[in-house]
Amino acid sequence: MEIPKGTLISIGGSEDKGTEPEPNFAPKNYLNFFEDGILKRILSEMKGVDSYIEIITTASVIPEEVGENYIKAFSKLGCHNVGIIHIKNREDALKLEYSDRVSKADGVMFTGGNQLRLSMILGGTSFLKIILDRYMHDDFVVAGTSAGAMAMSNTMIYQGSSQGALLKGEVKITTGLGFMRDVIIDSHFVTRGRFGRLAQAVAGNPGCIGIGLGEDTGVVVKEGNKMEAIGSGLILIFDGHDIRHSNIADIEDGEPISIENLVVHVMARGNLYYLNERKFYAGLREVIAQ
Repeated sequence: MEIPKGTLISIGGSEDKGTEPEPNFAPKNYLNFFEDGILKRILSEMKGVDSYIEIITTASVIPEEVGENYIKAFSKLGCHNVGIIHIKNREDALKLEYSDRVSKADGVMFTGGNQLRLSMILGGTSFLKIILDRYMHDDFVVAGTSAGAMAMSNTMIYQGSSQGALLKGEVKITTGLGFMRDVIIDSHFVTRGRFGRLAQAVAGNPGCIGIGLGEDTGVVVKEGNKMEAIGSGLILIFDGHDIRHSNIADIEDGEPISIENLVVHVMARGNLYYLNERKFYAGLREVIAQ
């Protein structure tokens, strides 16, 4: 399988944008925005403050507001070459202007919203094919937050409540954008209690690695394999390759599922996980020691 030359950055949502905490709300335990923030890391993986990044707002129902928030956030970091691409339907995706812009950018970022909008509007378009091609063959960064992160794989959760997630049929899966294979990504993982949702998705697709991303937390993926945890929260990895029992194929919709030997890893900033080898490492030093 061809090894991608580009870098993927998947974020669990609600990443720090350098805003001041609202009155009467306790500040979140974010890292230093200007030194260790996730948006800073996105720029670092490109050309720093000289990067040209296009923000793709397709998933959002308030694209103008979302786009403006990212312009302000990247501006605080010293990057002023930020474009906003509002693709709201498949007709928009055919506009040559947008394809030309992503052909010249150093990277793109898919915003949050509804991941089904991303797959439905962009799937099969020349616009998406250009981004995929650049990711495979150039030093190109593809970032996505929340819905934008969940859509990165070829297998994508598009529906499923936390409350009913361990009942068969409650979790709906479709085809994502295809930047990664054999992984399933979920976002807002800790805050919204999505453990059961990802467990069911992996039980039904045990060849996939499940990646549950906390808020203001993400992974940087190199060569389609080497995954580094970034941000201020937690990442849960679900490995279903060694599941010994699951009843998911034998029960009716609405009945509770059972799973034996689903392997779970918990990652924090600086930890590494190699997807192909299904190996967790505490840090780079441990990898070198191997």
